[in-house]
Amino acid sequence: MPVSRASGVDRRLFLTSLLGVTAAAAGLSGCAESSAAAGSEGASTAPLADKVPAGTSLKIASYQNVQQLQFKLAKLPDPPFKVSSWLNIGAGPDVINAFRAKSLDVANNAGIPPIQAHYQGFDAKIVAINITRKPNYLFATKPGSDIRSIADFKGRKLAFSQGQAQGVVLLRALKKAGLAYDDVDLVPLTSNQFLTALQSGQVDIAPLGNTQAPAYLAQYESKGARTITTDVVDLLNLLWAPVSVLNDRAKAAAVAAYIPQWAQGQVWQYEHPDVWNEEFYVKTQNLTLPQARAVTALANKPLFPPSWTEAIAWEQETADLLAEGGFVKKFDVGTLFDHRFEGIAAASVPAEYRK
Repeated sequence: MPVSRASGVDRRLFLTSLLGVTAAAAGLSGCAESSAAAGSEGASTAPLADKVPAGTSLKIASYQNVQQLQFKLAKLPDPPFKVSSWLNIGAGPDVINAFRAKSLDVANNAGIPPIQAHYQGFDAKIVAINITRKPNYLFATKPGSDIRSIADFKGRKLAFSQGQAQGVVLLRALKKAGLAYDDVDLVPLTSNQFLTALQSGQVDIAPLGNTQAPAYLAQYESKGARTITTDVVDLLNLLWAPVSVLNDRAKAAAVAAYIPQWAQGQVWQYEHPDVWNEEFYVKTQNLTLPQARAVTALANKPLFPPSWTEAIAWEQETADLLAEGGFVKKFDVGTLFDHRFEGIAAASVPAEYRK
């Protein structure tokens, strides 16, 4: 099924624009076939070390400093390795570029960035899974829009980020509504451009995170902007790392030691909503307390599955959905998971947080 003809964007240019300057310069836009062949070649299957060797360090992504704040408020013990840097980075394309530059060792993303990295020919693996059961995203309209439902998306300009969670949420919503890709105009943007695109009327619709919507509506609801909710979920919240990191025995051990803290930090946040509302949403995100409470009411209970079977099936559906639109080549997503780490997160949390 082709990308929207109405957009007037050639697929090759469309993909290149989303890969970013680093990937384009490396000539990676045509690597789909070679990446599929590469798969998990070179990935270590050696047992994880029981202890993190002295002097080991990791560079960890912490978008909006969430991880440091969770660990501080939860009073988690210091990890058995040095965090050489916390990077305020979250968008999938940015994470992939940071992986390539070797400025990042482990990151927290949704399910689609590992698929995009594979398509670009970059080998990385998923090492931890948190299942999300409730939607993390909704659709916001530009000011003055007459759009009331997903069915009204037909013929409209939709902000679309192929390499991010927002992209797959949009594709799944279109499929559920019975709309083909060429029924709409997919406008290639990254998620940090969505708000500006909505405000300027460059797009009619953009997927926004639940945390973004209150501030957007506070500014533009009086001017005719609104939000449209669906039951479409982005199932996976995951940790992943480059194969080069996981093939390093010391760093792999450090990643294994980081996973429990990542899981426990999310559990603490879920169990202490009042503290999190004040310390994160009000103090760092400039939300009012009522807005913070509204966001927290939509929060997912963290669930860390001992088995990755469901996660792999969902990831395969996502990759197949992208392949149907010609965005990636079809491949077996099983190559994206490093099963040496399966179950570590689940073993580190109380039973009620195990899927």
